[in-house]
Amino acid sequence: MLKYAIIFAVISLVAGLLGFGGVAAGAAGIAKLLFGLFLVLAVLFVVLAALGVGAVKKALD
Repeated sequence: MLKYAIIFAVISLVAGLLGFGGVAAGAAGIAKLLFGLFLVLAVLFVVLAALGVGAVKKALD
């Protein structure tokens, strides 16, 4: 997902440099959406992993 966010950000930059404002705005919007989704999922998985490690330690004791 982060890979696609970076790809859309690069497309946005190139389109902006070439003067395609609509394409640049659309690609930037998609890149922001994907990056935000990536951040939310990354935080969620870090929290779940931390909770899982605690659960495993309790189960082994």
